[in-house]
Amino acid sequence: MFRTAELQRKLPKGDYHQQIPQLRQDLLLMQRELREADFPVIVVFAGVDGAGKSETVNRLHEWMDSRWLITRAFGEPSDEERDRPEYWRFWRELPPKGRIALFLSSWYSVPILEHVYGRVGLAEFDERLARIKSFEKTLADDGALILKFWMHLAKDAQGERLRKLEKNPLLHWRISKRDWRHWELYDQFIAAAERTIMKTSTGLAPWKIVEGYDARHRSISVATAIRDAIRFRLEESRTQAASDTAAHLPSPFSPEPGLSPVTILSRLDMDKSLSREDYAAGLKRHQSKLNQLQRSARERRISTILVFEGWDAAGKGGSIRRITTALDARDYQVIQIAAPTDEEAAHNYLWRFWRHLPRAGRVTIFDRSWYGRVLVERIEGFARTREWQRAYAEINDFEAQLVESGIVLMKFWLHVTPDEQLQRFKEREQIAYKAWKLTEEDWRNREHWADYELAVNDLVERTSTRQAPWTLVEANDKRYARVEVLRTLCERLETALADQSKPPK
Repeated sequence: MFRTAELQRKLPKGDYHQQIPQLRQDLLLMQRELREADFPVIVVFAGVDGAGKSETVNRLHEWMDSRWLITRAFGEPSDEERDRPEYWRFWRELPPKGRIALFLSSWYSVPILEHVYGRVGLAEFDERLARIKSFEKTLADDGALILKFWMHLAKDAQGERLRKLEKNPLLHWRISKRDWRHWELYDQFIAAAERTIMKTSTGLAPWKIVEGYDARHRSISVATAIRDAIRFRLEESRTQAASDTAAHLPSPFSPEPGLSPVTILSRLDMDKSLSREDYAAGLKRHQSKLNQLQRSARERRISTILVFEGWDAAGKGGSIRRITTALDARDYQVIQIAAPTDEEAAHNYLWRFWRHLPRAGRVTIFDRSWYGRVLVERIEGFARTREWQRAYAEINDFEAQLVESGIVLMKFWLHVTPDEQLQRFKEREQIAYKAWKLTEEDWRNREHWADYELAVNDLVERTSTRQAPWTLVEANDKRYARVEVLRTLCERLETALADQSKPPK
């Protein structure tokens, strides 16, 4: 794979200086046009030590407008990053639409290093590469342009480069014992690199191998590839814009007029209820237990994420308040999800949720969540059909990462009947401190009840996994719903604490 890259090509100095003016002009004009585009550009640099990754990024900053470039390099995870799933630190640094991000030491670095050092076997290495491939596919499917450059040097050329830097009094600080150790492991790094490129070079996120021996050739090759790829995508976007208009329209999937859909929700027993006495006793018992369990979870650094979805006026807020009453205010955060802000809309829809993941031992409660993609965005036509259809797999992958990192994830759907919802709407109209909750949108959503019920049925069937199951709560009786949510939460936390205490197999 790297045989042709070992030719150590050189670009004559005259040719280099002749190409620069036009290339710089092209890059700046392209960058200006990109600012109005509806996609971000993600450029990943990887490769052998001394192959010129940092120098190339510096050259791009020199040739382009640095104000519209984002550069990130990832070293050892900080304590804040270790407290969260591995990809949290990558998601939060993703660029918005119209911007270019240059990533050094990205999501490829740790898997390759751990495999080369023998800490990760081939099977686990392949699993990590599959996770990377899935991550990049999620971004690319959402429109991101992903370009990946593997900067290569032959072993002799790498040794020569390291020696030159080591002898330079101004640059010797860049060379460490670790660099020479990597040089000794050159063959292992190349084997890992070949496997990485083979497993993760896709049509949506291709790798380009760049010979790093000659700085002029290296810089021209990378800058030209970036310019041409963005130009092509800009032209492609203009052509596709008109054809996408119809894709934003909601798809007709309601049942025939007069027929009620038969769904998972229609099978729930909506007559479940609790007396005031049983409610008071159950509330006190489960809140006390929850407080003790969360204290233990914090000591053991077990995080919890609660997701609340359900019909308008189904009692999500009331259930959340009964949970937070039992917790230390320093341990939890409630995130209310509404329409995305301009900043959020400029990123992948999952970006804003990754940003709010809790630190180890804390609790984050989402009042509405990432499931808006397959609910309101699906029904109202805010997401294209292909966008919400692929979201089920993206959500399952997102939640799998949360659970694999040790987070206790619980998802509640609070269900009420249309008649109960109507009664609650009318009650809200008469109560001053609740009237603000009722909006025209709530009334309009009732007209799409059958559509939403079918969407919820799909949601439960396709995202209720062993790792992250849905809990459907019959909420016609608020007292029953609140105690049931608390009971389920305590049960899951208790199980998580017990599982952590078990000795490893």
